[in-house]
Amino acid sequence: MNRILLLFVVSLISHLGFASSILIPMDAENQKNHLKAYGITYWVLSKQQKVQWLLNFRGGSFLLPDGEVIRKECQIRGVSFEILSDDQSNSILDEISSPSKNQDAVILEKAPKIAVYSPKENQPWDDAVTMALTYAEIPYVTVYDEDVLEDKLALYDWLHLHHEDFTGQYGKFYGAYRATPWYIEGKKEAEKLARKLGYDKVSDEKLAVALKIRNYVIGGGFMFAMCSATDSFDIALAADGVDICEPMFDGDSSDPNYQASLDFDKTFAFTDFTLERSPVKYEFSTIDMTSKRGNVPKEQDYFSLMDFSAKWDAVPTMLCQNHTSLVKGFMGQTTAFNRSEIKPTVLVLGENKLNGEARYIHGIKGKGFFTFYGGHDPEDYQHRVGDPKTELELHPTSPGYRLILNNVLFPAARKKKQKT
Repeated sequence: MNRILLLFVVSLISHLGFASSILIPMDAENQKNHLKAYGITYWVLSKQQKVQWLLNFRGGSFLLPDGEVIRKECQIRGVSFEILSDDQSNSILDEISSPSKNQDAVILEKAPKIAVYSPKENQPWDDAVTMALTYAEIPYVTVYDEDVLEDKLALYDWLHLHHEDFTGQYGKFYGAYRATPWYIEGKKEAEKLARKLGYDKVSDEKLAVALKIRNYVIGGGFMFAMCSATDSFDIALAADGVDICEPMFDGDSSDPNYQASLDFDKTFAFTDFTLERSPVKYEFSTIDMTSKRGNVPKEQDYFSLMDFSAKWDAVPTMLCQNHTSLVKGFMGQTTAFNRSEIKPTVLVLGENKLNGEARYIHGIKGKGFFTFYGGHDPEDYQHRVGDPKTELELHPTSPGYRLILNNVLFPAARKKKQKT
């Protein structure tokens, strides 16, 4: 009896010895909660343990160190996982390393410190990124203008820009909402904050914030922006020193022929765009494609992710990891970007070829990186003021939200020199 028990114990120890890794599959068939899988990966990194991101392997799977605590955490959060032996994990890594495979294993080293630029009074469901972070259980800190101007961005590795207007035109909501209490109160609060921070105009204060964010990226920060924060940020930079605001926004006239005074060398992503002069039109410039989408019906509104070389272009490959190459489209104040007005140095990561528009773009500025993602909420096709919040419990495998979380983990990667 003792001999049988001893053999059983030896066999059990031998079996456990081979179970050295946890694979979190990210393909469509084997993962039941893609979004929380990013949270598990972040949680492991926060415990000072390294993770391998298996690019283009089963939807961009994660290879984690094995441990009972990690297994339990996956079970608690509802994340699918597989236990691999040493031989199995080594075999996968060998397969990935083959020159014939468009795959790579990228080491994630530390959990990035995350900041979300958003007014303090906003609720998490006002912004897709805060919803994604909250659902995935990834911690973040909210910052706003005071923090940015006090150079507190240096404390963070990754910054998200909330649905925002950096031009000082209050989101161009004037035409439809100027008589509503929320618009009147928001304008009053913005002017109060600008004065508190030492600026006569909201447009001047927002420009100062945009310049601080620009410097944060140039110094090595990672910036991710969605919806109107994308084009309004670049417009503010191009209009540095130029008054593009009409009297209802800042109390005085705009500069005559201000279009000719824009400096496109100062922008991150866009060039040669034309500003929308009308204060009652809900649009900033020709960058946005929202009003040019007459041939894109909802049922056909998808965009395709570009295919990059995992071994040579790890950065764009990371940002495009997904369990599908075709992602459902969604609207926003800034829905998509005019391809003819994107700088040639900027990579298009996702596009709607039917309409000649870019939905998801990425670039380098100084020592840092930026990603712009068109639209407001990947699971709310036409988000409008007052619409109910999205419940991510109903969309745990959302491809559109996965793109957001790819960007969250991106700063954790061990830096490699990009080949192109």
